[in-house]
Amino acid sequence: MSLEYAILGFLNYRPFSGYELKRVLDESIHHFWPADQSQIYKSLSRLADRGLATVEVIAQEDRPNRKVYHITQEGRKEFLQWVGRTPDSEELRKPFLIQVFFAGMLSDEEAIAVFEDKAAELRGVLERYAAIDDSPTHGEKAGVPPRERFFWYLTLECGTWAMQRELDWLEKTIERIRNKEYEAGPRILPPPQSKES
Repeated sequence: MSLEYAILGFLNYRPFSGYELKRVLDESIHHFWPADQSQIYKSLSRLADRGLATVEVIAQEDRPNRKVYHITQEGRKEFLQWVGRTPDSEELRKPFLIQVFFAGMLSDEEAIAVFEDKAAELRGVLERYAAIDDSPTHGEKAGVPPRERFFWYLTLECGTWAMQRELDWLEKTIERIRNKEYEAGPRILPPPQSKES
Protein backbone atom coordinates (compact mmCIF):
# COMPACT_ATOMS: atom_id res chain seq x y z
CA MET A 1 0.00 0.00 0.00
CA SER A 2 2.82 2.45 0.78
CA LEU A 3 4.13 2.04 -2.78
CA GLU A 4 0.80 3.27 -4.10
CA TYR A 5 1.04 6.38 -1.96
CA ALA A 6 4.64 6.94 -3.07
CA ILE A 7 3.46 6.74 -6.67
CA LEU A 8 0.63 9.21 -5.94
CA GLY A 9 3.21 11.53 -4.41
CA PHE A 10 5.26 11.55 -7.60
CA LEU A 11 2.15 11.86 -9.79
CA ASN A 12 1.35 14.92 -7.69
CA TYR A 13 4.45 16.56 -9.23
CA ARG A 14 3.58 15.61 -12.82
CA PRO A 15 2.21 12.76 -14.98
CA PHE A 16 4.50 9.74 -15.46
CA SER A 17 4.57 6.53 -17.46
CA GLY A 18 5.31 3.32 -15.57
CA TYR A 19 8.81 3.24 -17.06
CA GLU A 20 9.51 6.83 -15.98
CA LEU A 21 8.19 6.10 -12.48
CA LYS A 22 10.58 3.17 -12.12
CA ARG A 23 13.52 5.47 -12.94
CA VAL A 24 12.29 8.20 -10.57
CA LEU A 25 11.67 5.74 -7.72
CA ASP A 26 15.15 4.23 -8.21
CA GLU A 27 16.71 7.70 -8.04
CA SER A 28 14.78 8.85 -4.97
CA ILE A 29 13.25 6.37 -2.51
CA HIS A 30 15.02 3.14 -3.48
CA HIS A 31 17.23 3.37 -0.37
CA PHE A 32 14.21 2.68 1.83
CA TRP A 33 11.44 1.44 -0.48
CA PRO A 34 12.68 -0.52 -3.51
CA ALA A 35 10.10 -1.56 -6.11
CA ASP A 36 10.38 -3.61 -9.27
CA GLN A 37 8.65 -2.74 -12.54
CA SER A 38 5.83 -5.29 -12.08
CA GLN A 39 4.97 -3.89 -8.61
CA ILE A 40 4.82 -0.39 -10.09
CA TYR A 41 2.49 -1.42 -12.91
CA LYS A 42 0.21 -3.37 -10.53
CA SER A 43 0.06 -0.34 -8.22
CA LEU A 44 -0.73 1.99 -11.13
CA SER A 45 -3.52 -0.33 -12.23
CA ARG A 46 -5.01 -0.41 -8.72
CA LEU A 47 -4.80 3.39 -8.45
CA ALA A 48 -6.64 3.76 -11.75
CA ASP A 49 -9.26 1.17 -10.70
CA ARG A 50 -9.89 3.13 -7.50
CA GLY A 51 -10.23 6.44 -9.36
CA LEU A 52 -7.11 7.91 -7.76
CA ALA A 53 -5.29 8.13 -11.10
CA THR A 54 -6.29 8.24 -14.76
CA VAL A 55 -4.50 6.74 -17.74
CA GLU A 56 -3.78 8.66 -20.91
CA VAL A 57 -2.89 6.40 -23.86
CA ILE A 58 -0.48 8.03 -26.30
CA ALA A 59 -0.22 6.34 -29.70
CA GLN A 60 3.30 5.72 -30.98
CA GLU A 61 4.18 4.57 -34.50
CA ASP A 62 7.20 2.33 -33.99
CA ARG A 63 6.43 0.98 -30.52
CA PRO A 64 3.51 0.00 -28.31
CA ASN A 65 1.21 2.76 -27.13
CA ARG A 66 2.54 4.71 -24.16
CA LYS A 67 0.43 4.94 -21.00
CA VAL A 68 0.86 8.08 -18.94
CA TYR A 69 -0.74 8.28 -15.51
CA HIS A 70 -2.23 11.44 -13.98
CA ILE A 71 -3.34 11.94 -10.39
CA THR A 72 -7.02 12.79 -9.93
CA GLN A 73 -8.46 15.27 -7.44
CA GLU A 74 -9.61 12.29 -5.34
CA GLY A 75 -6.09 10.84 -5.58
CA ARG A 76 -4.53 14.11 -4.44
CA LYS A 77 -6.99 14.36 -1.54
CA GLU A 78 -6.36 10.78 -0.39
CA PHE A 79 -2.58 11.21 -0.76
CA LEU A 80 -2.48 14.36 1.37
CA GLN A 81 -4.67 12.72 4.03
CA TRP A 82 -2.30 9.74 4.10
CA VAL A 83 0.82 11.96 4.38
CA GLY A 84 -0.78 13.84 7.27
CA ARG A 85 -1.49 10.84 9.51
CA THR A 86 0.68 8.40 11.40
CA PRO A 87 1.03 5.25 9.29
CA ASP A 88 0.20 1.80 10.57
CA SER A 89 3.19 0.13 12.17
CA GLU A 90 5.14 -1.95 9.71
CA GLU A 91 5.62 -5.55 10.67
CA LEU A 92 9.10 -6.01 12.08
CA ARG A 93 10.80 -8.75 10.09
CA LYS A 94 14.55 -8.97 9.96
CA PRO A 95 15.72 -12.25 8.43
CA PHE A 96 19.27 -11.56 9.61
CA LEU A 97 18.12 -11.70 13.23
CA ILE A 98 16.92 -15.28 12.68
CA GLN A 99 20.52 -16.09 11.73
CA VAL A 100 21.81 -14.23 14.79
CA PHE A 101 19.36 -16.07 17.05
CA PHE A 102 20.73 -19.46 15.99
CA ALA A 103 24.37 -18.44 15.44
CA GLY A 104 25.33 -20.07 18.75
CA MET A 105 25.21 -23.35 16.85
CA LEU A 106 28.16 -22.21 14.73
CA SER A 107 31.82 -22.09 15.67
CA ASP A 108 33.20 -18.68 16.67
CA GLU A 109 34.94 -18.40 13.29
CA GLU A 110 31.74 -19.22 11.39
CA ALA A 111 29.66 -16.82 13.49
CA ILE A 112 32.23 -14.04 13.05
CA ALA A 113 32.18 -14.63 9.28
CA VAL A 114 28.39 -14.14 9.26
CA PHE A 115 28.71 -10.86 11.19
CA GLU A 116 31.63 -9.67 9.05
CA ASP A 117 29.68 -10.37 5.84
CA LYS A 118 26.74 -8.36 7.15
CA ALA A 119 29.05 -5.52 8.25
CA ALA A 120 30.63 -5.43 4.77
CA GLU A 121 27.15 -5.28 3.22
CA LEU A 122 26.20 -2.32 5.45
CA ARG A 123 29.45 -0.50 4.66
CA GLY A 124 28.58 -0.84 0.97
CA VAL A 125 25.10 0.58 1.57
CA LEU A 126 26.55 3.48 3.56
CA GLU A 127 28.96 4.22 0.68
CA ARG A 128 26.01 4.31 -1.74
CA TYR A 129 24.10 6.60 0.63
CA ALA A 130 27.13 8.91 0.87
CA ALA A 131 27.27 9.11 -2.92
CA ILE A 132 23.70 10.44 -3.16
CA ASP A 133 23.79 14.07 -4.16
CA ASP A 134 22.80 16.15 -1.13
CA SER A 135 23.61 19.51 -2.65
CA PRO A 136 20.96 22.17 -2.04
CA THR A 137 20.23 22.30 -5.80
CA HIS A 138 19.57 18.54 -6.19
CA GLY A 139 16.02 18.11 -7.52
CA GLU A 140 15.87 21.75 -8.55
CA LYS A 141 15.76 20.95 -12.27
CA ALA A 142 12.71 18.77 -11.61
CA GLY A 143 11.01 21.85 -10.16
CA VAL A 144 10.83 20.49 -6.61
CA PRO A 145 10.81 23.31 -4.03
CA PRO A 146 13.69 23.42 -1.49
CA ARG A 147 11.33 22.74 1.44
CA GLU A 148 10.15 19.47 -0.12
CA ARG A 149 13.73 18.49 -0.98
CA PHE A 150 14.61 19.06 2.70
CA PHE A 151 12.09 16.37 3.66
CA TRP A 152 13.44 14.07 0.93
CA TYR A 153 16.84 14.18 2.60
CA LEU A 154 15.44 13.44 6.04
CA THR A 155 14.76 9.91 4.76
CA LEU A 156 18.39 9.56 3.69
CA GLU A 157 19.57 10.90 7.04
CA CYS A 158 17.33 8.45 8.94
CA GLY A 159 18.61 5.52 6.88
CA THR A 160 22.23 6.58 7.28
CA TRP A 161 21.96 6.96 11.06
CA ALA A 162 20.11 3.64 11.48
CA MET A 163 22.58 1.81 9.24
CA GLN A 164 25.56 3.30 11.10
CA ARG A 165 24.07 2.21 14.45
CA GLU A 166 23.59 -1.33 13.13
CA LEU A 167 27.15 -1.37 11.77
CA ASP A 168 28.48 -0.22 15.16
CA TRP A 169 26.52 -3.04 16.83
CA LEU A 170 27.92 -5.61 14.37
CA GLU A 171 31.49 -4.47 14.99
CA LYS A 172 30.96 -4.57 18.76
CA THR A 173 29.41 -8.06 18.46
CA ILE A 174 32.40 -9.37 16.50
CA GLU A 175 34.67 -8.04 19.24
CA ARG A 176 32.52 -9.67 21.95
CA ILE A 177 32.63 -13.06 20.20
CA ARG A 178 36.41 -12.80 19.78
CA ASN A 179 36.69 -12.03 23.51
CA LYS A 180 34.42 -15.02 24.28
CA GLU A 181 32.06 -12.85 26.35
CA TYR A 182 29.43 -15.58 26.00
CA GLU A 183 31.34 -17.59 28.62
CA ALA A 184 30.14 -15.15 31.29
CA GLY A 185 26.51 -15.79 30.29
CA PRO A 186 24.05 -13.71 28.30
CA ARG A 187 23.68 -10.00 28.95
CA ILE A 188 22.32 -7.07 27.03
CA LEU A 189 24.59 -4.09 26.60
CA PRO A 190 22.94 -0.66 26.81
CA PRO A 191 22.96 1.25 23.54
CA PRO A 192 25.91 3.62 23.14
CA GLN A 193 25.32 7.26 23.90
CA SER A 194 24.78 9.44 20.86
CA LYS A 195 27.96 11.13 19.70
CA GLU A 196 26.05 14.42 19.57
CA SER A 197 25.21 14.31 23.31
